[in-house]
Amino acid sequence: MNAALIPQALELLINLRQPVFLWGPPGVGKSQIVSQTADRKGLELVDIRAILLDPVDLRGLPRISDNGTAQWCPPDFFPRSGRGILFLDELNAAPPLVQASCYQLVLDRKIGEYELPEGWTVIAAGNRETDRSVAHRMPSALANRFVHIDFTVDLEAWLQWAARNNIAGEILAFLRFCPALLHDFDPERGANAFPSPRSWEMVSRLLTGNAASEALDELLAGTIGAAAATELRGFLTLRRQLPTMEDILAGAESLEIPTDPAVLFALCEMAGRAAAPETAAPLFCFASRLPDEFSVLLVREAVRHCQAIAHSDDFAQWAARHADVLV
Repeated sequence: MNAALIPQALELLINLRQPVFLWGPPGVGKSQIVSQTADRKGLELVDIRAILLDPVDLRGLPRISDNGTAQWCPPDFFPRSGRGILFLDELNAAPPLVQASCYQLVLDRKIGEYELPEGWTVIAAGNRETDRSVAHRMPSALANRFVHIDFTVDLEAWLQWAARNNIAGEILAFLRFCPALLHDFDPERGANAFPSPRSWEMVSRLLTGNAASEALDELLAGTIGAAAATELRGFLTLRRQLPTMEDILAGAESLEIPTDPAVLFALCEMAGRAAAPETAAPLFCFASRLPDEFSVLLVREAVRHCQAIAHSDDFAQWAARHADVLV
């Protein structure tokens, strides 16, 4: 399922109190999307790492009651009231006996003498067996208790999220130029570092960390792999050769238009981030001089950063001239 649709699917299933299992390769943001869904709906989130549990941990420990019978004491990490998500992360990485102990909890919403409160929903997540992460085959009896969603990486959805979460603009421009590097994971390579949505978020922090050039090269390679790091550094070198936004706005009608696609991707991202009502006229003038696909890219970035310009006369004139591309 497209990453942009997963929050909607999760909200529906939460409302129905239907257990759901998110499948996906490492680093795509499965845990993060569950956390964001909980925040958006104002729900409490209890994150239980099943791989750290023993089979008896979920049921709890026995004690002798006042009438002399054995009574189970559920663990204190289980919710007792309110509304929320009980998140069983890395469930299929847990040993089979631990997975088996989840049967009753997932289907009947109780285990031993503990019962999940009415306002809580069970969501689980894990990597696929083909990803060669730590994973055990999920027993059919447990798998049949979930709605299963395969998490697929989508560039546009991630770029929208990245723009809202202050991911470095250089990374957005680079991934538009090299979309295949958003998530480039091959379990056959056995690489420790590879490009993924999670590792690009780490790269964004590295680029704003003022590391020395030599150290940054090594850190990038250790975060997204040597090949992707080399491509990124080459792109950043090109980006530093771009004209400034002041030059673009002042020379919108006469500035020489680059021909290198990598430079144009970077230029569109940089110009789009400068969008504001007062810069609309020169920005749309400059966009009109670009090749159609880059003109649309620049305007899309500009509207994403400043929706007000979509209501300007300059936008209307640009849209009329590019109607054939926008259809």
